[in-house]
Amino acid sequence: MCNKLAQLGRTGLAFLGNLGETGCFLFLTLWGPIRCRDLVKQLYMVGVLSLVIIIVSGGFIGFVLGLQGYYTLSRFSAENALGQLISLSIVRELGPVVTALLFAGRAGSSLTSEIGLMKATEQLSALEMMGVDPMRRIIAPRFWAGQICMPVLMLIFSAVAILGGYWVGVRWLGVDGGSFWNNMQASVEFGADVMNGLIKSIVFGFVVTWIAVYQGFYCMPTSEGIAKATTRTVVYGSLAILGLDFLLTAIMFH
Repeated sequence: MCNKLAQLGRTGLAFLGNLGETGCFLFLTLWGPIRCRDLVKQLYMVGVLSLVIIIVSGGFIGFVLGLQGYYTLSRFSAENALGQLISLSIVRELGPVVTALLFAGRAGSSLTSEIGLMKATEQLSALEMMGVDPMRRIIAPRFWAGQICMPVLMLIFSAVAILGGYWVGVRWLGVDGGSFWNNMQASVEFGADVMNGLIKSIVFGFVVTWIAVYQGFYCMPTSEGIAKATTRTVVYGSLAILGLDFLLTAIMFH
């Protein structure tokens, strides 16, 4: 019994220590200026290079929603509501969540492995020896780049997915184009739907990027340690996205 209590106490203290470490790490990341040149470079690495997977995934998800939505609505002779179904599904849920999951898998894993490799090759230690703060030069630009890119990628994903659903529903299956757009415009509200999706994407980008840079900075400086840190980034990021999505949805639409 005493051994179990001691083990529980050690686990709790370790959790509190990790929580404090992550909080201090976040404070150091947010505090202080960064160079615009470093930020622009990371915007390209994190955002622009993620466009291909975002656009392709958004298109195919729009295609699938168009097909599934049409065949479901056709049972009730409500094919003209296809635009409403697709737009609300994407703007409220699928846009922020799927974009964040893709972002965690592509950009998050890349950030973790890159920072971990810098640590393994002692580039971070070399910067400290030269009087350069690695938090300002390496971590902060990547963190802010992920924070900025995530909402933009979500908007691009949502637009492409809606166009994909329009192409399948209107051009292929014969839904009236005017009804598609009119129902979508009448049902989607900027404040209640679009802004909620943007808020979700901002929160997801913050958490995923925070996890990615933290795991890379504190990983074991070995090939195995980098691999485990990259895996933790994708797993923790995906779980955080799904959990936060439930909480934010409950708060926004309660």
